[in-house]
Amino acid sequence: MKKRFDNHNNYLFNSNSSELNIKLGQSPVYFRSTPNRFLGIKKAIYLLLPLIGMGMTLLGSCSAPQQRNSTTVEQPSQQSDRLLTATPEDTNFVVEVVEKVEPAVVQITIARTIETQIPEIFKDPFFRRFFGDALPIPPQEREVRGIGSGFIINSNGQILTNAHVVDKADRVTVVLHDGRSFEGEVLGTDSVTDLAVVQIQAENLPTVEFGDSDQVRSGQWAIAIGSPLGLQQTVTVGVVSGLDRSSNLIGVSDKRIDFIQTDAAINPGNSGGPLLNARGQVIGVNTAIVEGAEGLGFAIPINTAREIAQQLITQGNVEHPYVGIQMITLTPEIRQQINQNPDIRTRIEADQGVLIARVLSDSPAAQAGLRPGDVIQQIDEQAIANAEEVQQLVEQAGVGGQLQVQVQRQGQTLSFTLQPEPLPVRDE
Repeated sequence: MKKRFDNHNNYLFNSNSSELNIKLGQSPVYFRSTPNRFLGIKKAIYLLLPLIGMGMTLLGSCSAPQQRNSTTVEQPSQQSDRLLTATPEDTNFVVEVVEKVEPAVVQITIARTIETQIPEIFKDPFFRRFFGDALPIPPQEREVRGIGSGFIINSNGQILTNAHVVDKADRVTVVLHDGRSFEGEVLGTDSVTDLAVVQIQAENLPTVEFGDSDQVRSGQWAIAIGSPLGLQQTVTVGVVSGLDRSSNLIGVSDKRIDFIQTDAAINPGNSGGPLLNARGQVIGVNTAIVEGAEGLGFAIPINTAREIAQQLITQGNVEHPYVGIQMITLTPEIRQQINQNPDIRTRIEADQGVLIARVLSDSPAAQAGLRPGDVIQQIDEQAIANAEEVQQLVEQAGVGGQLQVQVQRQGQTLSFTLQPEPLPVRDE
């Protein structure tokens, strides 16, 4: 049976899968792994945009010409003898961080050739007879360019960036802080975490220092360096605004990441650049912003990024475990809505846990015997409170690992052995 995968969730399904179709009033609701979303926030967008020209206009005040007064304006009798050199008052920790890290931050430009279809009207002999060679015929191929950021993680020229920065690129060019330019080779990309590693042929390059993203706390300083809109080595400062932001909450539900949120200004072109702490250590990889919002930027935690980067360097790809379920954290409101819906035969007896809404046919979950309507209570004897905990335990188990899953089904407690398989490659 051919599988079709749903990009709107970390768990994959097809039209032949079992599902729990729950209706609230007249509108069907398909539960996702996270029940709530930010109100009023549009879908997150990635930061890679085609390079555009930027025009700047200098504005000054204008007035009608006036007659010059013959009175001479005298200079102040006392002049400041302060030298125009740096003093301790002019510098702070941000300056020190920038001087430390900036040499290891790079600009990445890409070129990609895309095919364009010639409109049929241009091929019509009637139009050709009257217009001849003057008839405009667009080129069948055109080159598009994009720009992003990255940072050097190894002195021999390995650079960490976002997958969407270099995705499907025909040519990758890396520009260093000192102005040198190199052709880049993409060692590997991982669309699930939106990370990629690029190799350039250079040695003895400056590198970044890694922090520990597990130790990051809301309110601490955050510094972003990158090339927004092509403005290389741009620095912005803010704080860490939030932690563990689910990919579903910010509108990129096909990613398996809990993001770091920051209010340090992040703009198109910052993708792949570092998010730093006050000591100049990388704590995240800047990757997404929320369309139509201000002060909402998101970064991939560096602990996750380092692990993925190592696999990309050594293997060229990353295997992600998958079990083939769609789930939602059970709440009293959801339980009541299900049990009061006459179109749903399933009755939920559990008060808490994680409700399985769908099970993909031929998935590890289906093979283990899990069904829509089951409520996950424990995994490996660990009580389960929300869907994120299930995802974390699946990731920890890895491909080929085993999970002992305890569920409640129609008032009965059942146990199953679940073995994650590699996440199937999506059809392009």
